[in-house]
Order: sequence, then structure tokens, then C-alpha cells
Amino acid sequence: MLQFLWVIFPYLMITIFIVGHIYRYNVDQLSWTAKSSEFLEKKTLKWGSMLFHIGILLVSVGHIVGLLVPKSLLESFGVSESLYHFGALYGGGLAGIITLIGILILFNRRLTNKRVRITSDTSDIITLILIFLIILIGIYNTIIGTRLHPDFDYRETISPWFRGLLTFVPNPSLMREVPIGFQLHILISFALIGIWPFTRLVHVWSVPLTYFKRRYIIYRKRAG
Repeated sequence: MLQFLWVIFPYLMITIFIVGHIYRYNVDQLSWTAKSSEFLEKKTLKWGSMLFHIGILLVSVGHIVGLLVPKSLLESFGVSESLYHFGALYGGGLAGIITLIGILILFNRRLTNKRVRITSDTSDIITLILIFLIILIGIYNTIIGTRLHPDFDYRETISPWFRGLLTFVPNPSLMREVPIGFQLHILISFALIGIWPFTRLVHVWSVPLTYFKRRYIIYRKRAG
């Protein structure tokens, strides 16, 4: 079971993620969009989207540091155990709450606004549910789980397992004693990665970066 959950399943979801994106881009580029519903309802979308995207960016930075930067390296730069966990608890907790508020606003909008609900498909709802669960469990792990398991340090278990996954030498035994909350957070995250290519999440890769270097559009008053 350890081999399946912490080796086979993650690699399977990553494979689907890569192959699915290539397939969709080559076969169905017209659907490569966020299917914006701003013209249907703007007010709650503005707040929900803003809070969610700000929160998810902060959460992503925290995960990158926690998972990819070895504990020993941070300590060599003077980041002690207590300092790191202080930042993870309060900084990560705040970022998680901001993200949770954002996704709740977006979820409520999609379910309660009739026009938005009609334009939604099954993948939209499944995606929102998975993201909501990932965020909720993540906040639980940060605020409550760490207190229930004070001796557990994910930087000595989850982080080296994840780095091993990226370097193709995963050690599933590292995940044996990981609390269930952290395990669920990871497994649901990989499930989201697996369905990613078949949802509107593909728009993440279409960020209009060229917008920042495009020429200004000049409007002139028509003479006469």
C-alpha cells in the first residue's frame, strides 16, 4: 500500500498531468480558457478571485520553501527551528485563511448565482471541491495538526520524500508515520494534479505576460 500511495499514485497523476496537457493543447486549443463568467456577475468574482489568487501565491511560496529547501540549509542561514515554525504557523495560517475565504466566495457564487451555475460543468464543481478540501485540510494541519503531533516534523519526512519523488528516488517508508491529515492533503493535491488538464485550470499556463511589454494603445480624438 505504501508503494502505491507514495510512489505509483503520484507518478501516475504527474504522467496524466503532462500527457493530458499535451493532448488537450494539440487537439482542443479552443477550450484552453478560463471560460470567464465576469460578464454574468462581477462584484463577488472580484473579491473572491483577488483573495484566492493572493492567498494561493503566498501558500505556494511557503510550500516551495518547506518542501524543496532542506532543513539544514535554512539553519545554515540562521533560520532556527522555532523561527521557521513561527513563520509557518502564523504566516502560513494567514495565507491559508485568505485563500479559504477566496475559494468560499467563488464556490458560493458558482452554486447560488443562477446564471453562473448554468454555465458551470461537472469539472468546475469537482475542481472547486478538491481545492476547498486541500485548503481546509492544509489549514487544519498548520493550526491544529501541528499541535496534536508536536513531535512530528514534515521537513524530516514529507520534504525528503517529495524531493526524492522529483529526483526519481522516492522513499515511501518516510510517509509511514505521517499524520493522516498531512497524508490526505498530499493525496487530494495529487488527485487535483491528475484532473488538471481536463479542467479550466489550464488557463494558469496562459498568463498574458506579453501584456507587460506590449506597446501602449494611443487613442486620438477625431478631427472635425
